[in-house]
Amino acid sequence: MEYRRLPHGDEQISVIGLGTSSLGESDESEIIGVIEHAMQNGINYIDLAAGHAKTFEAVGKAIKGKRDQVYLQIHFGALYDSGAYGWSTDPKAIKKSIAWQLEKLGTNTIDFGFIHCLDEAADLEAFKRHGIIELLLSLKEQGIVKHLGLSSHTPALVHKVLDMNLIDMVMFSINPAYDNQYGDYAIGENNERMNLYRRCEKEGVAISVMKPFCGGQLLDAKKSPFHHALSEVQCIQYALDKPAVVTVLPGVRNLRDLQSILNYLNASDEARDYSVLGSFEAIKQQGKCVYCKHCHPCPAGLDIALINKYYDLALLDDELAKDHYHHLAKKASDCIQCAHCNTRCPFRVNQMDRMKEISAYFGE
Repeated sequence: MEYRRLPHGDEQISVIGLGTSSLGESDESEIIGVIEHAMQNGINYIDLAAGHAKTFEAVGKAIKGKRDQVYLQIHFGALYDSGAYGWSTDPKAIKKSIAWQLEKLGTNTIDFGFIHCLDEAADLEAFKRHGIIELLLSLKEQGIVKHLGLSSHTPALVHKVLDMNLIDMVMFSINPAYDNQYGDYAIGENNERMNLYRRCEKEGVAISVMKPFCGGQLLDAKKSPFHHALSEVQCIQYALDKPAVVTVLPGVRNLRDLQSILNYLNASDEARDYSVLGSFEAIKQQGKCVYCKHCHPCPAGLDIALINKYYDLALLDDELAKDHYHHLAKKASDCIQCAHCNTRCPFRVNQMDRMKEISAYFGE
């Protein structure tokens, strides 16, 4: 295993970490086996934005007696104490959920306490208004939380939090499709995203990478926006080569997935080489929303890009994305069919029809 030092600390973090959003699809014994096998192979960083509540107790059993061998990334705003994943900025709900998570994990400390899924400006204001940032700072003073961070898909909001000079780590989505210089496939244009990575590196704020495979799309030529498949090894190396990145957190469902990820460690330089990206044609996105926000601002106040992003992720069975959609202040059903977005879209997306489709999908 290779390790990289946390700039705002002395922690040596494994370049491959573990995402747990899909781990709860396995039974408890396999979850425990995954965590144990990961640690035996040098993985020491686990993100706990889990998609299933049962993951926590299993992880707690796996790290019992070995808590000092692993760093836990825990999210303030992700709820699990009801038995299913939820999301909130309510301080009472957050405190209750954090207490529940720590109990199930069998620990009283949090290595990285994260502001969870900060994708809308209104969410940042809610976290401020409800005292969540003050809560995190207080827990840090008490030694319960060692480092502060946030998870986000939105560069502009990460910049706002960086301006507050609070955090040591950002969990951000990085992969060749999202960073594609031709298509603006994710929130934030290519230059905006790269400038964020460089700023993080300059200010010593580390990045832990989520969605390195673009929800699995990059591994399948039929689903990939490039119409060519990349390997897991290529995607991991791509993310690790970006400024400020210290660890990549692929989501795994079982031991088979984990072993596939661990193949990176023994991969040759040739296998890690992703220069083939330079031979791919520009992503053709006519008629498909690429979350570029050229249609913003919406007269009805919808975050059209984020609504589309959550919908596309939901179609890939991303349960967290489905829940995040339901927590949006304005949903597809709030569309007033004014056609403002249609006239401004450079990719000729009929967003009015798209909003009807999304609204129907989510049962509104």
